[in-house]
Amino acid sequence: MVASHLYRDGLRSDCVRVFVSLLHFPHHNYVDSYKAQLQRQISETLQRCRQALLIFDEAEKLHSNLLDAIKPFMAQHGSEGQADQQRSIFLFLSNLGGNTINEVALDFWRAGRAREEISLELLEQRLRLELQEAAENSYAHSQLLRENLIDFVVPFLPLEYHHVKLCARDAFLARGLPYTEATLDQVAQMMVFVPKEEKLFSAQGCKSVPQRINYFLP
Repeated sequence: MVASHLYRDGLRSDCVRVFVSLLHFPHHNYVDSYKAQLQRQISETLQRCRQALLIFDEAEKLHSNLLDAIKPFMAQHGSEGQADQQRSIFLFLSNLGGNTINEVALDFWRAGRAREEISLELLEQRLRLELQEAAENSYAHSQLLRENLIDFVVPFLPLEYHHVKLCARDAFLARGLPYTEATLDQVAQMMVFVPKEEKLFSAQGCKSVPQRINYFLP
């Protein structure tokens, strides 16, 4: 979504680089090689584009050395030569903090309050505290948060049943396939919902929905 708003070619733009932890950096034994490769790719992208978008998916699985390799590119520089670099966006997609977000959403539901009442300030405060205290995770090791290199924490509320149906609808539309409300319900019912008692929130995100519509193809 961010890429499509910033660039005409979206994710296909030469100014966008997407790194998926387990896909691009699967073996810890080669972390030194990955580190050199990552630094080179980031440097080339920043030199090529006035505003680059670098996306790190499954960021919680990145080796701490790789996050440390990214840190110099994120640091704020005051010199004129680094002005363009400051326009670049480093986007970390992570499941860290998911339990905290679910707990807040569940508390609001139990109190009879709408999820729309959950404030960004409340969630961001809770998430930053969790990330800073989790000394064993990669973010703490790389000190990205401690050195105030993360400008914004953007939490995504968990998907409820009707949200999963919307994901399924979009998946059908993206492939030009017909669907019915009954089919959308069937797709949603294939998902796992938590907590065990209430079954309010999908345990998976929207990305896991499209593969499930394959079961309903003619």
